[in-house]
Amino acid sequence: MACETITDVTPLEGESPFLLACRRKPVPYTPVWYMRQAGRSLPEYRIARSGMGMLEACQQPELIVEITLQPLRRYDVDAAILFSDIVVPLKAVGVSLDISPGIGPVVENPIRDASDLQRLRPLVPDDVPYVTEAARALVTELGGRPLIGFAGGPFTLASYLVEGGPSKTHDRTKALMYGDPPLWNALLGRLADITLAFLQIQVAAGASAVQLFDSWVGSVSPDDYRRSVLPHCKRIFDSLAATGVPRIHFGVGTGELLSLMGEAGADVVGVDWRVPLDEAVRRVPPGKALQGNLDPAVLLAPWNVVEARARDALGRGRAAEGHVFNLGHGVLPETDPDVLARLTDLVHTESARAAGGI
Repeated sequence: MACETITDVTPLEGESPFLLACRRKPVPYTPVWYMRQAGRSLPEYRIARSGMGMLEACQQPELIVEITLQPLRRYDVDAAILFSDIVVPLKAVGVSLDISPGIGPVVENPIRDASDLQRLRPLVPDDVPYVTEAARALVTELGGRPLIGFAGGPFTLASYLVEGGPSKTHDRTKALMYGDPPLWNALLGRLADITLAFLQIQVAAGASAVQLFDSWVGSVSPDDYRRSVLPHCKRIFDSLAATGVPRIHFGVGTGELLSLMGEAGADVVGVDWRVPLDEAVRRVPPGKALQGNLDPAVLLAPWNVVEARARDALGRGRAAEGHVFNLGHGVLPETDPDVLARLTDLVHTESARAAGGI
């Protein structure tokens, strides 16, 4: 598939508003990108992936590049995010799984005891050559606009492996965490190693920032997070510090965990739509930027509602030391791409006006 070089961006990476905001530096306007901007809401994405499974698509370098660039041809977002999936590294190390349409990741043999950990071998660059190839190509195509790499957080990956697939309650996962701490920590330790390696591979290939999606960690209490999850996330972030790239930490339903997520070591804490950004400022330790947090469902409402909610999020975000505008979770499949384009322009225009730039 042909790839178009993206132009009309800040030419030097160090001057990118997205990277400046992540580092809590002055910006000319609030930068914006969207979780799941590369994917399911775009008709061109559905055409590109026609007849192809998700994991197969994630292993095709040319297709990864094409899908990553598609939203940037529609929206003036300030960063691209690599088209991939959080279970890609698990598949790459030999875990028997697939992504079932309409369901999500399904694991053939869920983890039940210590012997099952042998299936989680270390990840090496040769396991994911398609990621390295695609990321390198994207750095050239993006012309200076940052590329965000990402990986799944240890708790979320553990949940898929233990439950055998998506879960609304994560009962088996939490039962393992409560009932067998040695096995739990061994499991999360191995997953942290895989996650760290996957992120390091993306950074080595040119990613300018990384995001850890621990999507389902909001199902645990603060005490359990501190005891059973935080040490593994902290090791990932601490090990990435030497790369110098901004590190973003995001989870869903994590309002009660925001302080602890800040302690885990990321530079930017993602906030879902349940906690207003000015309240999140009070919960997250100083020295962190925030990312978020418009409810994705708002984009299905009339434009006057979208506009009012976006202005509100921008206003509350000004309380943060740095603010990257985003949704409180991923773009919904039903979202009209034209609304996202209009929202992107609104964020840039209104935040520049508030900053005195226009």
